[in-house]
Amino acid sequence: MVAAVPTAVTGTWLLYRFDPNVAGSPFLPCLFRTLTGFYCPGCGMTRALHALVHLDLVTALRMNPLLIVGLATVPGLVAWKAGWRARWFAPVVSVMSRPNFWLVLLPAYWIARNLPWFPFTALAPG
Repeated sequence: MVAAVPTAVTGTWLLYRFDPNVAGSPFLPCLFRTLTGFYCPGCGMTRALHALVHLDLVTALRMNPLLIVGLATVPGLVAWKAGWRARWFAPVVSVMSRPNFWLVLLPAYWIARNLPWFPFTALAPG
């Protein structure tokens, strides 16, 4: 846990300083996309986080909407773990703590973002 803070600070600094959209970026491209031509659930994550640290929420959502929506729940989940028990947030915790939720959501998102029709094309990075 102690190493998490310097790691997060360093990652945030790198994302702020370097643009993953330009050639020569220190960030690696998605290996799955490179090998298959398909988007994985994490495709666009680095570019979304880069946009987010530059306070560009619209671009961040265009790059990886699942990541941004998921990140929005993190403060509530951390507070819940620390003892905060808002009744309205209990269903979110209940659903997100179930492995079967993730075992359905991630493959469904993976497939949906590779479908060539609207509205699924909106899930692809870019």
